[in-house]
Amino acid sequence: MLRFLFLFVIFMFLLSTLLPQLDFSVLLSILCLIIVCFTFFLAKRSVQILGGAFLLLGLTLLWTSGAQWHQYILSFGPMLDLITLFTLVPILGIPIKLGGYSGGIQTIIQKKVNNSGQLYIITSGISYFFSIFMNLATLPMTYYSIRPSLNMFSVENKERFMSRAITRGFAMPLLWAPVTPIVGIVISVTDVRWISILPYVIPLSILGLGMDWFIGARRSKKMHTSVQDVSAHETAATIEQGQINSPGRILQIFLAILIFVIAISIAESLFHYSFLILVSFLVIPFALVWSLFLKKGAEFGSQLMKHFHSFSISMKDQFFIFLSAGFFISTITVSHTNEWLNDWILTFINVAGVEIFMILLPLVPLAFAFLGLHPAVSLALMTGGLDISALGLNPHILTVAMLAGAVASFLVGPYNATLGLMSNLVKDTSYKVSNWNIAFTSFYIIVVMLYLVLLQVFTG
Repeated sequence: MLRFLFLFVIFMFLLSTLLPQLDFSVLLSILCLIIVCFTFFLAKRSVQILGGAFLLLGLTLLWTSGAQWHQYILSFGPMLDLITLFTLVPILGIPIKLGGYSGGIQTIIQKKVNNSGQLYIITSGISYFFSIFMNLATLPMTYYSIRPSLNMFSVENKERFMSRAITRGFAMPLLWAPVTPIVGIVISVTDVRWISILPYVIPLSILGLGMDWFIGARRSKKMHTSVQDVSAHETAATIEQGQINSPGRILQIFLAILIFVIAISIAESLFHYSFLILVSFLVIPFALVWSLFLKKGAEFGSQLMKHFHSFSISMKDQFFIFLSAGFFISTITVSHTNEWLNDWILTFINVAGVEIFMILLPLVPLAFAFLGLHPAVSLALMTGGLDISALGLNPHILTVAMLAGAVASFLVGPYNATLGLMSNLVKDTSYKVSNWNIAFTSFYIIVVMLYLVLLQVFTG
């Protein structure tokens, strides 16, 4: 029942976007209200508390502002675009699984790696590479592809080694990758074109990756020559059935990423849909074409059906928290609280200056991450009612600040899905995984602040 309700809402939302003359806004609001009521009792306790707080605050704003009764219903529906993207993006991981690319990764490691420093760089680099497409699926795929090879080195804490390399590499593309939900929501808030922010965020992304490589590879350990042959044999034995041991096949993913980026750029220039919607529309056709190229069309159809059959179980928390947050964001505008918020921020900017505001902005989603808020939610709450032009903010620099703060929160937020999944892989607590990234994240935030100052100077 819940699965069909989720799918129907997403279908109606995409249909209303394609055909705006069909006004489904009332229907979608009613369906979102029903979903919130249903998922409240199914969500985890922490999610119930957060979502319940958003609902209570939103109801309070509507009540105190004297809103009409229909506004209580029509305020549901914002952030459906983000939920749609969360639902569809994992489909891009299907052709990567069908293509058997992890075998090529292990072949590269066996032939090219001589010390743990090189292995760290490769692990972080592959995690960065897969993150552009696969989002959270990057973590287990990278871990299980590389972890057996680590037995060749006398690394003090192998799970910490893997956690650091994978999470840091994973986080850096979240500054710009087109399939990343956080990129979509920030662009929708700041109203800039995705292609226009790439010159700002890609250098920062590469800088963060370079910092990770320098810090992570400082204490290299040479390979145990006495166990090299045995370890290589064990590594080869871990390759899943269907994996192909050809390192050249990894180039196919590079080519696929390039084609997808070009497709998004062309679509953004041709159509007036939001960035989130454009990516959502392209995900399934692109994954299908890629699978057909691999001669895996039937398998893709089977995996696609499997995804839609099981996603309702994993997405119930996201549907509840994001629809509740969307309701609260909507009530901020309906109750005119956004005008008070703009005035307060304008006062702060007048006192402290735009530069200080921009520098401190990345710390906001980072702080909220320790309270359990997903960066997409905290950024939407923080800026959902802002009038960026009236505040005199540069939208491109604002985008960089927001995305950088989100990346930092992914690295150390103990309650987010990234560290939660990583903690399951390394069999340790999410707090420990967070602590492993604290020093790097602190250094990264300092670099981000300096980068924002430079952007203010050269673009001001």
